[in-house]
This record gives sequence, structure tokens and C-alpha cells, in this order.
Amino acid sequence: NGGKDMLKVSHVTKYYDDFRAVNDLSFEIKEGEIFGLLGVNGAGKTTTFRMIMGLLDKTKGEITLDGKKIDYTLTDQIGFLTEERSLITSKTVLEQAIYYGVLKGMTEKEVEKKLDEYLDEFNIKEYKNKKIKELSKGNQQKIQFIISILHSPRLLILDEPFSGLDPINVEMFKKVILRLKKNKTMIIFSSHMMEHIEYFCDSLVILVKGSTVLEGKLTKIKEDYRKKNIKVIADLDVNEIKKIKGVEDVIKNKNEYNIKIEDVKYVNDVFKKVSKCNNVIKFVVEEPTLNEIFVSTVGEAYEK
Repeated sequence: NGGKDMLKVSHVTKYYDDFRAVNDLSFEIKEGEIFGLLGVNGAGKTTTFRMIMGLLDKTKGEITLDGKKIDYTLTDQIGFLTEERSLITSKTVLEQAIYYGVLKGMTEKEVEKKLDEYLDEFNIKEYKNKKIKELSKGNQQKIQFIISILHSPRLLILDEPFSGLDPINVEMFKKVILRLKKNKTMIIFSSHMMEHIEYFCDSLVILVKGSTVLEGKLTKIKEDYRKKNIKVIADLDVNEIKKIKGVEDVIKNKNEYNIKIEDVKYVNDVFKKVSKCNNVIKFVVEEPTLNEIFVSTVGEAYEK
């Protein structure tokens, strides 16, 4: 469909003089998808966001939204929650919302209606006419988030959206983000909190020094990184298990056995054997966390 209903980043490279900030980056996000763009600081994430928003020219490559090159006619359809909060603190919440909303093509009436709905949902109605500098950090962040979605963007970029929020507020943000996803918004999500990425993202890219070191669907990435560990609670004959081809070791931990295998392909053989034992309560092939995958991938990339 020629990039319709999606954000498409293809073979994008960005040089600042001799410094290559982003190297041959490609990914696509379909409507209603949440995509993770990950990396340590300085990996090229912010540069990528700025190129997508049309704030920065790319050296090579192409970025399209719904099949069209992103220029100022399309930037109204993008929402952005930056990590460096950019509110004008001397304005009231309403003034700030109107300032942004009108920039994005809304009428003042539309802005106020939408703002009221969100302030209500976030339990901060009483701050509508307060100056932003009078609000706590957490509430300023809510306002910043509300403003980035007031105009119901087609594409929303969330950079560390939860930093500094308490758990109750994180849940509020989550609810709204999932609703936007359901309403077909394309979302780019960037965070150092891997559990949030695991919660939200369908697909992801990990950048190291501007280059992609890992990419794909999260389920597939985890599948490929399956840990070679099986946790078992049962009456095991350890020596019998150790005889199975592919079993490297069996370690007892309190009432649980940890069976280490060379490769995931041996899981079935172990399962057959264990299922014949008495009192089998647990048989789990451990899933790696995205945190482990991130640390090992980025670590290896730095060693190269």
C-alpha cells in the first residue's frame, strides 16, 4: 500500500559534519502499533525524533507518514512528549494548551473542550487557570502529556513519558496510551525502563552509536533469546535427568530444580522425562527479560 497507514523510515543516515549520529536506520510503524526505539544516551534517538518531526534534515534516506514526505503540512499530525520538558511556565495551563492547540490547527473552543476532558480524567481540573510554575513536577508532566495529545495526533512520540511519575499516575498514562493505540494512533515509545517497553511495544529497534544492533517483533526477539533454563518442581531423579542428551547441569535450589540445557531444542526430551516423575508441580522454560537482552546486546555491540 505504498506506506499508507504507516510511518516509514527507510535507510536514514544523519551526519553532523564528520560525526555520524544515525546510520542507515529503517523501520515502520503501522497504525495502532506501539514501537520501541531504544538505546543508551547518545545512541541517536533524539536525532531520529527530530528528523521524523521535520525539525532536522536527514543526510540520506526517506521518512514518510501515510505515504507522504513529512513537511510542515504534516507536522500538525504529530504529537511529541520530549524528555526535556518544554512548557512556558509563566502561562496558565489553559493558555499553554491554547497556544499549542492553535498551532496544531485547532480552534480555542475545541482546545478548551478537549483540555477539560483530559484534566477531568487526570484529576487535575482545579489547575486549569493556574500558572504552570505553580504545579508540582508530576502535574506539569501530566499537562505536557495532555498537550501532546490534545489534537489527537496521527503519530505520537513519547520520550521517557513516565520519568518522575508515581505508580498511580503511571497507570493513568498507560490507560490513555492504550486508548490512543486502540484509536489507531501510531506511537513511538522510548524509555530506559525496559518493563514499560515490554508492556507496550509490539516491535522495537535497539540503537548503538546510531546503528541498529537488534530489531524485530518483541515476541520473536524473546523467542530467539530463550534462556536455556528450565525450572522444575517435582520428585526428580537427578542422575536420570543428567543423562538426557543436551542437559548440561541440574542445580537444586530449595525445593526447585534448575535444569540447564545447551539449546532450546532439548526442552521436549526433558519434558518427556520429567512428566513421568511424581508430584510435578512446575515445568517452566524461563523467558529472558528485555532488560537482560538489552544489556547483553548493547554490551556485545560495544565490544566489537
